[in-house]
Amino acid sequence: MRSRSLDVEFTTVRAPISGHISDRRVDPGNLVAAGDGPAATLLTTIDATDPLYFTFEGSEGMFLKAKREGLGNGAAVDIKLQDESTFTRHGKLDFTDNGLDPKSGTIRARAVVANPDNFLAPGMFGNMRMATGGTENALLVPDTAVQADQTRKLLLVVGKDGAVVPKEVELGPLVDGLRVIRSGLAPTDRVIIEGTQMAIPGSKVKPRPGRIAPPRAQIPAAVAAATPPGEGTFAN
Repeated sequence: MRSRSLDVEFTTVRAPISGHISDRRVDPGNLVAAGDGPAATLLTTIDATDPLYFTFEGSEGMFLKAKREGLGNGAAVDIKLQDESTFTRHGKLDFTDNGLDPKSGTIRARAVVANPDNFLAPGMFGNMRMATGGTENALLVPDTAVQADQTRKLLLVVGKDGAVVPKEVELGPLVDGLRVIRSGLAPTDRVIIEGTQMAIPGSKVKPRPGRIAPPRAQIPAAVAAATPPGEGTFAN
């Protein structure tokens, strides 16, 4: 009798985790086989959804930047989905691999993302960025004002004599639609933000005042520094 009672007890399958369950793969009355190998019968699958892991691969440059800025486990990770224009999801870095892949030159990392509304599903794709956790004062210009000259990035400014002068600058990330200028530009420089295609270096122009601001937001006093966006997927 005890052996039969154990057999009956083994017919009840309890999930070791909570999450979303898929459809059943067998119907009542079907014969099934137990075990862990390929001969075992798959009854269904279940995915843990809160929290989820967001796995991604970062470039060597991104890895070096994070190391120099002291970023490690616990660093903030911002994520946006494919149909989103802003970073609406937030997580924390909890794993970085112990070395770079010698073939791709990238390093694998993972963030934990809360998903209380179960909106996110394993296998979803997203873009991410890592914030330094601090702020820095920065100059902002419309991204359309930036000129490219082979490998250099330039801004056209108007000198005291009204002449157009190109200035080489170092670019940062986009913030609210504006480009961060890390170096090469002074606060007193008069940047040409419209009609850049008509402005020729060395020519004289008559500048008029303009306003640099995001379309729907004010320029922040301090801009949160961030690494360029990366890409990754969600997994349970």
